[in-house]
Amino acid sequence: MAVVLACGVLTYGGVSLFVVAFAIYPIANALFRRSDIPKRLLPAAIALGSFTFTMTAFPGTPAIQNAIPIPFFGTNVFAAPFLGTLAGLIMLIGGTLWLDRRAAAAAGRGEGYGVHAATAADSTLPEDADLPGFASAITPVVMVIALNAVFTYLVIPNMSAEYLAEPVYGETTLAKVAGIWAIIISLTAAIVAAVALNWRRFVAVKETINSGTMGSLLPIFNTASEVGYGAVIASLPAFAFVRDAVLGLFPSNPVASLAVAVNVLAGITGSASGGCRLR
Repeated sequence: MAVVLACGVLTYGGVSLFVVAFAIYPIANALFRRSDIPKRLLPAAIALGSFTFTMTAFPGTPAIQNAIPIPFFGTNVFAAPFLGTLAGLIMLIGGTLWLDRRAAAAAGRGEGYGVHAATAADSTLPEDADLPGFASAITPVVMVIALNAVFTYLVIPNMSAEYLAEPVYGETTLAKVAGIWAIIISLTAAIVAAVALNWRRFVAVKETINSGTMGSLLPIFNTASEVGYGAVIASLPAFAFVRDAVLGLFPSNPVASLAVAVNVLAGITGSASGGCRLR
């Protein structure tokens, strides 16, 4: 549960799930070793916390999977809060119970952490590390969700944005970009707050920011390439044939048809990120 919740807090606070998987691993590995839980369950715990309820379900999550559909549906990251919360709780509770059951079954067979060669990723922070307090650590995470809501519901809707209808701005509307704007502003503010609250702990702020920027390029270009690949596939005549076929599988149940279509089309386009763009 500690590993799952740690991953969930980070991803809910706007940290890329790719980054979370690598950042949490050393801590999670130490916890699993100390608790004598099989290491083979570690990837599942990280995946549950990073790739499920905070990536797709809980309202307000700034994950790219939640942001990509915003311009097409005219929604925001807080859309369908009841259903999102319900689905997120099902993922969190069901996944945790399953992991606990597998750990208990392994313990019953006498299976523990196991013998594994140490790797560079297993290294942990030194004992004398100057770590921030809980309030300083959690503040940027809370800011992402709070500011996202403030800009989504209070600030951006009251802005004058008729200029967006001009061709130079893409002939769009405020409703289509409000969700993206709110995410960008809240994440930027949270980054500034994180730097300000931990200023004295940075050996070199410029190098730290540069390192974070370079680390962000991998998930950015991964997602961009997947979406681009999906757009190329979606432009093919064969894709339209498959799309219409799967959307018509259940004429009386559009929800079931859409669920099947999203999974099939995401597989064809190579990723869920690429499939999210399909209308």
